[in-house]
Amino acid sequence: MRLRKAKRHQADHRRAAGGGPAAPAATPGLAVELRGIRRQYGRGAGSVHALAGVDLALPRGTFTAIMGPSGSGKSTFLQCAAGLDRPTSGSVRLGGTEITGMNENELTELRRSRLGFVFQAFNLLPSLTVEQNVLLPVRLAGQRQDRRRAAAVLAQVGLADKARRRPGELSGGQQQRVAVARALVTTPDVIFADEPTGALDTGTAAEVLGLLRHGVDALGATVVMVTHDPTAAAWADRVLFLADGAFADHVERGSAEQIAARMTALTSRTAGVMAGAAA
Repeated sequence: MRLRKAKRHQADHRRAAGGGPAAPAATPGLAVELRGIRRQYGRGAGSVHALAGVDLALPRGTFTAIMGPSGSGKSTFLQCAAGLDRPTSGSVRLGGTEITGMNENELTELRRSRLGFVFQAFNLLPSLTVEQNVLLPVRLAGQRQDRRRAAAVLAQVGLADKARRRPGELSGGQQQRVAVARALVTTPDVIFADEPTGALDTGTAAEVLGLLRHGVDALGATVVMVTHDPTAAAWADRVLFLADGAFADHVERGSAEQIAARMTALTSRTAGVMAGAAA
């Protein structure tokens, strides 16, 4: 573990000291820090600006929801923030570490050891047991697989008695609980959740969101969740609204009704701008 941290610090130093401008200094206490993030696809007249200069600073131990109309840049934002896609320009820091200039091996190591992911489709391996799925990030990172740690996180998500089961033997809600446990097992700097309740019924969705909320409040986790559902977003401390690749509005500790109203207004405004541009 010490060697891995040392390598990260050395990589940070190389990126800051190498040819090209140094990355801006990290702000203490922030789990996610994006500065001037742009993501352009294509060139010339046919190019698409999915992100148009996004700035964001999220403190540790917070729950943030990202919403926006279709095509607003939500998926691109998540991919760039989590190191799954490279921005065209700008700086991304996760847990104080500049990731924008990392090579693929460094990004892979960071995702395995310092980030957690929860997806709509669960993304569990059907041939592995629940315990093995939970410990998969640890195994892939080359660390010792601590079965006591797996038991602890499975207990936190209410699946202490399911460790030997296969995903196919569980309900959809239970599979998503396993995914949450897998995201928590490495005590990551940030958990990225992409429509984590999209495949669940209302009651089960509330249980999964409650687990993410508990991870923030009781375990000090940082959660960044993309969702289209105002009810899901209402579990967050803060809701940020994307439109045309930039943040256009936000709500602090809003109710589902308040969030839905803001979303409707933003969608109407965006549609109006597009109609005016086409006229």
